[in-house]
Amino acid sequence: MSCFHSFDGLWTSSRVLSVAAGALATVASMAAPSYAAVISFGSGANQFNMTFVTIGNPGNAADTTGIPNPAGAVGYTYDIGKFEVSRDMITKYNSNIGTGNSLAISLADMNFRGGNGPNRPATGITWNEAARFVNWLNTQKGFAPAYKYANSTITTDLTPWTVSETLDYDASNPYRSKRANFFLPSFNEWYKAAYYDPNKPGADKYWDYPQGSDGVPTQTTGGTTQGTAVYNYTINPSPADVTNAGGLSPYGVMGLGGNVTEWEESSVDLLNNNGSSPRGTRGGNFFNLGINMSSSTRNGGANPDFDIGFRVASLNSDAVVPEPSMMVIGMVFGLGGLAAKRRLKK
Repeated sequence: MSCFHSFDGLWTSSRVLSVAAGALATVASMAAPSYAAVISFGSGANQFNMTFVTIGNPGNAADTTGIPNPAGAVGYTYDIGKFEVSRDMITKYNSNIGTGNSLAISLADMNFRGGNGPNRPATGITWNEAARFVNWLNTQKGFAPAYKYANSTITTDLTPWTVSETLDYDASNPYRSKRANFFLPSFNEWYKAAYYDPNKPGADKYWDYPQGSDGVPTQTTGGTTQGTAVYNYTINPSPADVTNAGGLSPYGVMGLGGNVTEWEESSVDLLNNNGSSPRGTRGGNFFNLGINMSSSTRNGGANPDFDIGFRVASLNSDAVVPEPSMMVIGMVFGLGGLAAKRRLKK
């Protein structure tokens, strides 16, 4: 026996509502899939995997004790790479795009810093090279590129999206297309992934260091022991493999403190309105003292170096929840009306 409920003057069955709700959920999931998992890119022998971790707790308050101030407030759920991008990923990207273009990415020769092993972090990469890599990740999965470029030269500066480009333009961040699913983390996204902890006791939910502590992490040359990080040249002459770069952040991300400094998407001035602006860098590296990993240290630059790498972020399904389509709304009312008619005929 069907149980009927009133909904704004419309009598419909719980079964109809259940079917309609399922349709809405299906539309939402099709429109914005979650990539919090292991995702494959490339093909054949040149395929590689990236592991993403979900950064939840949308709408968190900003931290007002670090640099910049405020920082860390993000109003949506997103994912971030658990590990820094490795040399192997860049090598396979180069193989996938082939030689008939000018989009190949050069890596720093790290033989003087422990070698060029495939799982070492990718360094010596310009911000624009990192952005081109991210654009390729998007097109691999059928999404729009995150960043706009006027030509196919790998080192050319991006062109911010404009108001007339309504499908892509976001006034809060003209660098990044609204249609992209993979991108470099903004200063807020990076900061939250590194320092925010929803389970930290008390009102202050931010730690001073990415390993979930207010004290400098223990130095290590590599490993996964909690509370450790790869830093300080006198002990660490080289970066560790990206999967062996110290303890995790509260969300479960490795290497946000130490190993290699990472590019932010955001410009140093945080305006993101000039394609040639120096970009922020964050997190310290194997060559730095511990203070460089702290929430109070943010740097910036325009040139690549042997101690600068990057990681990739992406949107989670909770980040872009589309409005219910008129088709689905019509289905809700159509099914409801059909149920009411059947009820009247009994």
